Amino acid sequence: MRKHYNVMFLCTGNSARSILAEAIMNHKGAPTFTAYSAGSSHPAGMVRPEAIRQLETAHIGTEGLRSKFWDEFSRPDAPKLDFVFTVCDNAAKEVCPVWPGQPITAHWGIPDPAAVEGTPEEIERAYSRAFATLDRRIGLFLSLPLSALDTLAIQKEIDSIGRQ
Repeated sequence: MRKHYNVMFLCTGNSARSILAEAIMNHKGAPTFTAYSAGSSHPAGMVRPEAIRQLETAHIGTEGLRSKFWDEFSRPDAPKLDFVFTVCDNAAKEVCPVWPGQPITAHWGIPDPAAVEGTPEEIERAYSRAFATLDRRIGLFLSLPLSALDTLAIQKEIDSIGRQ
């Protein structure tokens, strides 16, 4: 495989989980990885302030983060994707666009912190848990020796990470 990889994180709303994953991957994976995120059927059109706070607390940049529809990445001028991860169960069940280049795909389901109702502390804990889970999975993914693995082995490893 190549020395630079493009990674897409998908969720229906693209306001929290996929945004967190995009920012974490761009922070931890640079310069080898470039991450993007998008919403499938119902992009929220805004990034949740709680997600921004989580990233700022972790000293991860938030500049340029925005909610987007996945069609933006199916255009001819879009970056070629090497990996596509769904981070919510709804997006995993949807029919995805045909991504040029046949990227490796996996489902890394994360409970939706934006759906949590409760005290501000309970909501913050939900975002903190989502961040921690994504941070751990992305760290594991980044530790894979991608250049030494074939496509089948990579698929097996990223599926395994999604179950952790």
